[in-house]
Amino acid sequence: MTEKQFLAFDAFRNDFKNMISVWSGAVSNLAELQKSAADAAKTPSYNIETPVVYNTALDFITQNDEIKIIVIGDNPGKNEQLLKNRKYLVGQAGKIGEGFFRKNPELGIDFRRNAIILNKTPVHSAKTAQLKYIKKAGGFAAEKLLEETQLWMAEKTAEIAAVLGAEIWLVGYNDLKAKGLFSVYRDKLKERCTRLGILDKLLVFQHFSMNRFSIDLKAFMDNNSFDSLQEAVHALGIQHRNEIFGV
Repeated sequence: MTEKQFLAFDAFRNDFKNMISVWSGAVSNLAELQKSAADAAKTPSYNIETPVVYNTALDFITQNDEIKIIVIGDNPGKNEQLLKNRKYLVGQAGKIGEGFFRKNPELGIDFRRNAIILNKTPVHSAKTAQLKYIKKAGGFAAEKLLEETQLWMAEKTAEIAAVLGAEIWLVGYNDLKAKGLFSVYRDKLKERCTRLGILDKLLVFQHFSMNRFSIDLKAFMDNNSFDSLQEAVHALGIQHRNEIFGV
């Protein structure tokens, strides 16, 4: 990164930390809601240690790092919220994503060195769908928290991507559709990317979990002809972007 880029990134992560502190106090019974949501979905019992999660992996990024992509997951799950972790995509989905780039060095991306991992919201739930329960059971405060976090994350993600010249990879798009959990995020991200002139940097994919990303990519390549894996990946990302964002 250039000095200007690193200063912008450093300001972003400091702002992110500050917002996590604010959001962590926004819903007094958030951990209880998260536990109730997990119980209602019959999720095996686990300790809720960090209801709103900052990605501490951001703290290890230095000016010497070259950030090529910003990977956007859904929200922190069980592994991500553990105090010993507090990092995004460190569960099975993250391992699959890391493995994909390691097996395909021609893409020139080290998942843990050339990528920033962010989420559509930093609010934890064992499964993303459980956010619906939290939103409904938590009333206005929980609904406001989920909306504010999505709006902030979408806006700041677009801004830092523009400064770094990085692509935005949205992985997991079912809840981005109309009336989906993350439709607020979708609309704000589209608006900010359009204003900043980086809509062409936005790519949309299936999630890494359950190997859906690779399965989708293989099917796409089987039905189309490409000169390189990179060309295929970008073509697939654009196709899904058109489906979700209409551009």
